[in-house]
Amino acid sequence: MKKILTAFLSLAVLVAMATKAPEARIKNKKNGTFLVSNYENVLGTSMEIKVLTSSEKKAALAETVALKEITRLSNILSGYDKNSEFSKWMQTSHQAIAVSNDLFQVLSLYDQWRNKTNGALNASAEAINQVWKTAAANAVVPNEMALQSAVAIANQAHWKLDAVHQTATHLSNSPLKFNSFTKSYIIEAAANAAMKAAQVEGLILNIGGDMVIKGNVSEAIKISNPTSDAENADPMATIQVSVGAIATSGNYRRGEMINGQWYSHIVDPRNGQPANDILSATVVAPNATDAGALATAFNVLTPAESMAVAAGLPGIEYLILTRDGQKFESAHWKELLIAPEKKELITIEKEWKNEVVINLELMQQAGFAKRPFAAIWVEDAEKKTVKTIALWYNKPRWVPDMREWYRKNGENMKANSTSFSSVTSATRSAGKYTLKWDGKDDAGNILPAGNYTIYMEVVREHGGYDLLHQEVECQKKDQNFTLKGNREVSSAVIEYKKKSSDN
Repeated sequence: MKKILTAFLSLAVLVAMATKAPEARIKNKKNGTFLVSNYENVLGTSMEIKVLTSSEKKAALAETVALKEITRLSNILSGYDKNSEFSKWMQTSHQAIAVSNDLFQVLSLYDQWRNKTNGALNASAEAINQVWKTAAANAVVPNEMALQSAVAIANQAHWKLDAVHQTATHLSNSPLKFNSFTKSYIIEAAANAAMKAAQVEGLILNIGGDMVIKGNVSEAIKISNPTSDAENADPMATIQVSVGAIATSGNYRRGEMINGQWYSHIVDPRNGQPANDILSATVVAPNATDAGALATAFNVLTPAESMAVAAGLPGIEYLILTRDGQKFESAHWKELLIAPEKKELITIEKEWKNEVVINLELMQQAGFAKRPFAAIWVEDAEKKTVKTIALWYNKPRWVPDMREWYRKNGENMKANSTSFSSVTSATRSAGKYTLKWDGKDDAGNILPAGNYTIYMEVVREHGGYDLLHQEVECQKKDQNFTLKGNREVSSAVIEYKKKSSDN
């Protein structure tokens, strides 16, 4: 789909007093050990692949096959690539064109889901999105005439399918984009191809927070809190999933800000309005396409409509969170939940009123590229590390390449395996990450207010190296700093400000 760049999905690691090196392999509760790799801007977002195997060779093969299948399907289905089969088909008009099985299947699925959701899913919602983007660029809300015109265009018949001859006839001039569940279709196909080729015990493929789980696997999956857009924030919930798929959709990461008001990037094709009433919807389903389609549809439909749609489909569990704080759960959702760990209660007077927020943007790289390794940590006025906010790596032999962090902390750290849990969330933009520090050390103790230095060390195998740092006076005064990298970091913005309401 969009141009494919570099790499990494956040793996936060706590510091513990031990003299062993970080664990490379992540234990799975059900069986065996995962080997993990991360990429950036795969299908326009981040990708994490976990392969359950004792063989690095098999894990590498699974990874290669998955990426090859993603590339193959992107070349067919992308609406961003002018040379894709879909884009070339879009240039035809009222001709029965023989199309590939994958393009025919996706067009068929859109017909099916448009019918199942009463029009809430529609490939021509792009016509409405374009109206909102144009208006937002001019800092105005779209006028009713423009919206109704786009709605009329979106609700035309856009194609006619002939299953006998596997042809598709393009009928309209409406802009079309396969945005709602096509990513899920690709994830499912890539995971199946990898499992078949590599003959591994299990696999989890997570692209932009939507994932499939294959084989002999049972995974604890964290559901991102939509009110806290930070990689290391506490999840809204954690569920245990064995085989199937999970997808989350929401309006808290992508949309348009117009005159101080946020409008979702998800629009209702039936009336042209942004889907602002639903904050987040998470769906567990037997396959990725169902999970992805329903997660998007549940943002458009009312909770009552969503529950009615789910009731007619087998094996669907869901959690819907509305903007006013209501939760709607499927009948067996609670059976998936993992009880949270009990935490020591801390009186509000002891907590910091402010927090440090780090917005990190990576340099873009061409082609499929492994993520750079990174360490983000906090030092006090005596240059002592008090908190390792995040540590990103895929194999322990690369940790010493983060030489500044390793020189100071390498002998005293080990990986905390719980930090490698898979995360489902609304899709983020590629290469952009947010992390927070609440003023606590690695043991969870609240530190005194004072001067602390935030360090960010990012290094790529056979590539560039950046070391950025900024002293922050963690007192009462709000502060904002912008740092520029050299080779691997495009920019980093560090803010010291009042804690967000979710904390």
